[in-house]
Amino acid sequence: MALSALPAAAQESAQPCPTPADPDATCEPADATPAATDLDRVEVRGLRASMIDALQIKQGSMQIVDAIVAEDIGKFPDNNLVEALQRVTGVQTTDRGAGEVTTVSIRGLNDVTTTINGRNIFTASGRSVALADIPASLLASTEIYKTRSANLIETGIAGQIDIHTHRPFDFDEATVVVAARAIHQEQNGETDPNLSALVSNSWDVGGGRFGALANVSYAVTNYRDQSVTAGAMVPFFTDAPPEGFVPYERIPTVIDGVEVWQPGLEAGLPFAPGSTLPVRGQQYEYVLSRDAIFASDFTGRRERPAANVSLQWAPNDTSEYVFEAFYNGYRNESFNSLLFSFVDWWGALGANPAQNIGLYDGTNIVRTRQGIGAPYNFTSGDLTTGKTDSYLYAFGGKWEIGDRLKLQSEVTYQDSEFETDFFAMRTDRVTNAVWVDFNRGGGVPAFGFEDNPATPDVDESRTDDPAQWNVAQLYDNANYARGDATTFTFDGDYAAGWGPLDRITFGARYDNRTSSEGMRVGPDNACDRALPDCSLTANPGLVSINTGFFDGRADVPTSWVVPDGRYIRDNADFYRALYGRPTSDQLSMTENFNVDETSTALYLQGDFAFELGEQVLDGQLGVRYVDVDTDMVFGEGSDSANASKLLPSVMLRYSFTPNLMARLAYGETLRRPAFNQLNPNIIYVEDVTNIGYGTATGGNPGLEPTESTNYDLGLEWYFSPGSAVYATLFRREIEGMVTDFRRRVTFEGYDYILTQPDNASDGELEGLELGVVYFPESLPGLLDGFGVQASYTALDSSQDIPVTNSAGEVVDIQTTPMFGISDSSYSVVLAYERSRFSARLSYVWRDDFLHHYEAALFANPLGVYFNAEQSMDFQISYNASDNLTLTLDATNLTDELYQSYYEYPDTHNFGTALYSRTFAVGLRYRF
Repeated sequence: MALSALPAAAQESAQPCPTPADPDATCEPADATPAATDLDRVEVRGLRASMIDALQIKQGSMQIVDAIVAEDIGKFPDNNLVEALQRVTGVQTTDRGAGEVTTVSIRGLNDVTTTINGRNIFTASGRSVALADIPASLLASTEIYKTRSANLIETGIAGQIDIHTHRPFDFDEATVVVAARAIHQEQNGETDPNLSALVSNSWDVGGGRFGALANVSYAVTNYRDQSVTAGAMVPFFTDAPPEGFVPYERIPTVIDGVEVWQPGLEAGLPFAPGSTLPVRGQQYEYVLSRDAIFASDFTGRRERPAANVSLQWAPNDTSEYVFEAFYNGYRNESFNSLLFSFVDWWGALGANPAQNIGLYDGTNIVRTRQGIGAPYNFTSGDLTTGKTDSYLYAFGGKWEIGDRLKLQSEVTYQDSEFETDFFAMRTDRVTNAVWVDFNRGGGVPAFGFEDNPATPDVDESRTDDPAQWNVAQLYDNANYARGDATTFTFDGDYAAGWGPLDRITFGARYDNRTSSEGMRVGPDNACDRALPDCSLTANPGLVSINTGFFDGRADVPTSWVVPDGRYIRDNADFYRALYGRPTSDQLSMTENFNVDETSTALYLQGDFAFELGEQVLDGQLGVRYVDVDTDMVFGEGSDSANASKLLPSVMLRYSFTPNLMARLAYGETLRRPAFNQLNPNIIYVEDVTNIGYGTATGGNPGLEPTESTNYDLGLEWYFSPGSAVYATLFRREIEGMVTDFRRRVTFEGYDYILTQPDNASDGELEGLELGVVYFPESLPGLLDGFGVQASYTALDSSQDIPVTNSAGEVVDIQTTPMFGISDSSYSVVLAYERSRFSARLSYVWRDDFLHHYEAALFANPLGVYFNAEQSMDFQISYNASDNLTLTLDATNLTDELYQSYYEYPDTHNFGTALYSRTFAVGLRYRF
């Protein structure tokens, strides 16, 4: 593939030209002075070509942009879009699970606006799209905007990701491409299909041209995630407790109506030896230990069908019309096999319980415990099914009016629905004893159950014996989320030629969006254990036993019994009746909220250029005005809100030479509250862990948009064809970030910790990005073809979060890092390409980061941090002929453990997860 054969979407971004009748016609960039370096003389294809094409987009864009371009039709550089994005400078990914990575952050912030061919897209009731739901095989290129011009949608303080699909005019002739891959998931032991096909053709019609394209994709993933987790850290008395308590009993938060300690403190309780808490006017020493230990074996099957249809018609040289339809679907069935044991009962530790306790040196933190008598255990078989269908339809045209004016307009409609249901049943027991080492080594816990020699017919150390477990609670819930939008856009481009003012662009966008969510929650009642059907041993079909848990990498039970969620679902009405609940013909959903939001935006921007001798100073000035009206219905209540904002933007570029330029950018962006954050209804969840109080959550209809002021300074040097080095300094000043307020409330006689959001936090983010793409020219012999793509990002962030007491009063302001931001991250790609062969070894690493705050009633400390994460992937492609390409690739080659901790990694380890490696073979054939 010659570099002049850029995907049409990439050409349109880097070099916006009139739509010619001759698809091979060329024109100069309308938004770049001087033009991007001419790379057409470099005749390459495959991986290297995709990297060079991406550099051409970056250099030719007015904004600070990075790009990914497909190596060939149906061949994006990675298994999915999210994996490809993690190799882009300044982009980080997280939330690995269910066989993939799901969350994308740009410069540490995950509030990303996603568009497809310039159209804003979303999933169901959310404001963003699940990027993992968009198959990579349908994509031609993806651009990541880190600065914003006035013509771009104003939302997304992190940036904007614009995804381009193929169109029929991208191809000079009739084209058919089919691709198939078989992907083996190591932990699950399954091999899954990933299939795609593209058909495209165009015809001369009268004096114009008509083209049609269809692109379909279908992917299946069978996954298995396994994790072992140490519970929350809470205080216990020592062997000298107050009157009325036994040695090493767990300390309640309230004693005799007086608060003794508060969970959810940012830094947690002190853990120096001899630390004390006040009880009845006296100080008592305490130790800190975990309240539970648990293991999760999470398996499932996911299907993703997708399709794209594109029709293009250019009746003459000055007009073009496009109709497109895009569909992406999601089908998922997951089963979580959970083994849970409390380790917070210290009343059966024997005559000298201190002998059964081991502390971390120099702390009051318990690391090991032996002989914890009569612990309460439960297992749970949780079956979740989910289904998403999202449709987007667009019809638009663009016209040339004379020599200077270009207009384009489009109407789009999209509809997205998500439905999920949840069946789960617990079993429980009080067994003989449990032992636990909360950190056997490297943050990995170990635990097991002890046999009782007094009961020779029962081995209590076994967790896979159905006779030892009693049928307990049944959970039967369902949810739906729906959203649709109708959008109208109108844009104009006028080649002014008024001295230094080269170009004026203007436009309007009208968007009407609706969003709603509903739920069904089954009543909380138990099964009558006197009935034979309320027994595992009497119902073999109800029994599910896993095997080979955690691959021998931890000293934990390797199998246990849970109720089979699939069997329960297949016999749903039988078990509903058994538990005295309404059957399927009596069930209904309750709508939580329904939001109607109308936004109107107008923009005006101008491009200018000054020649300063051999140097060029050019840039863009713009302003965008947006007005948003929101009407909300929550149950029987309603509310409304209005917000408007004027958002200026400035971009300056100084070209020292045609290949060396500096960029300076200023802009303002918004983040609107999530629709479900506006819901004032409060949901109460009763205490399920015997901690003494439940949790409650609600929204806030008065939330306002978060605002960000953005500064960027970049330097780029394109030192040879297909090679460049670049650096960017940036700063984000963010006002009105949404944070959670917590307070204790009483509802229907029970205590709850209520959490509600507010615009109560401000933050700052600054950092440095470095990137390089280098393919040395004329290396000797077999070395010719080597190249490297590398990037490094350093971030520094802070946010001010109000600290509240149990009454909800602000008592302090805590400064913490922002969520999801690593101080540093980097990626390195080693590439090698010959005439028919290409290979890539890529490594991605990111530092520890604050991921989220734990639920306040559990947390001590509050923040959950993720350990440093890394991943190594490998790809090989071989062009067996001009039409046939064979591929081999692997992900997570080093078989990493992913871990988390509560603020202090050496003593407060939290979870350890094992995810699958994947190995895949594939072929792609072009007719």
